[in-house]
Amino acid sequence: MAFTKVTEIIKESPAFTQLTDLAAERLGGKVLFATDDFFAEKENLIAPTRGVFITDKYTERGKWMDGWESRRKRIPGHDWAVIQLATSGKITGFDIDTNFFLGNHPPHASIEAVNLTNTDGITDWDTVAWKEILSKSHLDAGSQNFYESLSNEIFTHLRLHIYPDGGVARFRVYGEVFKNWDAVSTSQEIDLAAAINGGQAIACNDMFFSDMSNLIMPNRGANMGDGWETKRNRTPNNRDWVILKLAHKGTVDRIVVDTCHFKGNYPDSCSIEACVSENNNVENANWQTLLPQQKLSADNEHEFVFEINALNPITHIRLNIFPDGGISRLRIFGKISK
Repeated sequence: MAFTKVTEIIKESPAFTQLTDLAAERLGGKVLFATDDFFAEKENLIAPTRGVFITDKYTERGKWMDGWESRRKRIPGHDWAVIQLATSGKITGFDIDTNFFLGNHPPHASIEAVNLTNTDGITDWDTVAWKEILSKSHLDAGSQNFYESLSNEIFTHLRLHIYPDGGVARFRVYGEVFKNWDAVSTSQEIDLAAAINGGQAIACNDMFFSDMSNLIMPNRGANMGDGWETKRNRTPNNRDWVILKLAHKGTVDRIVVDTCHFKGNYPDSCSIEACVSENNNVENANWQTLLPQQKLSADNEHEFVFEINALNPITHIRLNIFPDGGISRLRIFGKISK
């Protein structure tokens, strides 16, 4: 019997989805174990973008599905998977996304968490001192299922339980990166904007083609979609912008603006402003020029050192691009201020 493509169900996203996905594969998250991933691999849980559906695509085990799917359980019990977060953090909420899993989604799920400094030697995850942070909760089919965390403690690993079996397309864990800044020297160079350190993209005027949060992901962009790209703007002297909250207040020594993969659509030039704000209220901030307007080129890493203006420690930056286009990554290297 052939499968037909179905319409995905989209719900309004809660505010916590603007936080960092601490489990994201591209940030460094890993799926360490699953009791069963017979139909679809556990690693798909933390892949980028929502799951997709491809009609008439099959594997030797059955219908190909873009997610984690266990076989139909014929014995007592239920299935679960262990996820290692990319970085320790305080969890605010979850998205248990069953996109395109309709007759095969789990009716319920729960989540446990733990803070582990070392997982070497763990052969039985049932022996770990898990703490429940989401009680057994209903899941809708083909849908994003949003739930808040029951704890704001710092965790490193999660266990997603599904009852009794079935498929989950994606698992998102939204929260705030925890970094022990006491262990970071004021003489150590660090990427103050990097998401893995706690940097956040908090606002922009346009992200028509791709999301602003891509700017601060690790590594160079995988493709043109893995960056921040605005639509073509026909307004004379247009300026598109994005505001980043730095992971820690600090001073800037070096900036890298990477237009990797952006060839016919890179910005002509860019500039960067900076300010100090304790609460992300930057609307009336005293913005100062950190990097005066600089020409950019296609598919290239642009490093700026001597062009940077010396400023007092800052907390936020605003990247301006002229007139529009795409930037793959932005690195703000500097030293923290304690």
